[in-house]
Amino acid sequence: MKIIKKPDWAIPESQVTPQADYLTRRKLLKAAGFGSALLLGTPYDTMAQAFESIQGGDKITPKKLVKTYNNFYEFSEKKEDVHRLTGNFNTSGWKIKIGGLVEKELTLDMDDIKRLFPVEQRIYKFRCVEAWAMTVPWGGFSLAKLVAHAKPLSGAQHVEFKSFYRPKEAPGQATSYYSWPYSEGLSLAEATNDLAFLSTGIYGEDLPKQNGAPIRLVTPWKYGFKSIKSIVEINFVKKQPDTLWNQLAPREYGYYANVNPNVDHPRWSQKSHKVLGEWFKREPTKIFNGYEAQVGDLYKGWDLSKLY
Repeated sequence: MKIIKKPDWAIPESQVTPQADYLTRRKLLKAAGFGSALLLGTPYDTMAQAFESIQGGDKITPKKLVKTYNNFYEFSEKKEDVHRLTGNFNTSGWKIKIGGLVEKELTLDMDDIKRLFPVEQRIYKFRCVEAWAMTVPWGGFSLAKLVAHAKPLSGAQHVEFKSFYRPKEAPGQATSYYSWPYSEGLSLAEATNDLAFLSTGIYGEDLPKQNGAPIRLVTPWKYGFKSIKSIVEINFVKKQPDTLWNQLAPREYGYYANVNPNVDHPRWSQKSHKVLGEWFKREPTKIFNGYEAQVGDLYKGWDLSKLY
């Protein structure tokens, strides 16, 4: 088993409390170095054991709640209904087309992705623009690895992501109010930051349909709507791509959408958030969701009092 030194973005062990519904109840591993290491690339249950007896501030959100409280407008605008409406959603044979400003366009299926990009386990905070938050153990791989594999050309400055469009399987897509399919984007610098992550699983399991199966984006320093689900297309482009929420309401949902307690949503404050599963608990929101040390340089010189 390979033990990798804990990166500076990792949630400290002192701030993580495992949940009994997914962690095995065994003693904290005593092997040398485990106290200061994040077990990237190791089996999920091994990593879970390493956090087994830790107490602290940020609790990992219970798995059942994460699987039944979902923003996935392709299926429903009601979070509690999404998991009930994904039964007809077919994820078998899933493929992702990679194109635009790359050396050669290619298409990868999930077997290709598993072969090319070994799974890592990462625990990230997740902050919704609606002012609620959760902490989730994700399985997947660094987006930077896929970018390197795609070999973008020198003119590529942004990465565009597109989700599926299947109104017969996703009842929410029957409405024309939203510009389907769901689309999102990152600057190339953001996409190659170590925090940007493509997830294929949660809690040591394959990603459930309601959580964005079989592959989704996770950008923990940005509001959750940036983390596009069920990706079918990734394009490298020169200009900032159009994105669903930014097109729909640009005064409310910026293209960059970095978590910022000093810039309120027009209809509510962003200075604090409620903790999912602890409904009477509110916490102050931190700039970049607490990941300023890892991503702050991406926005050096920006006026962070403005919505971007």
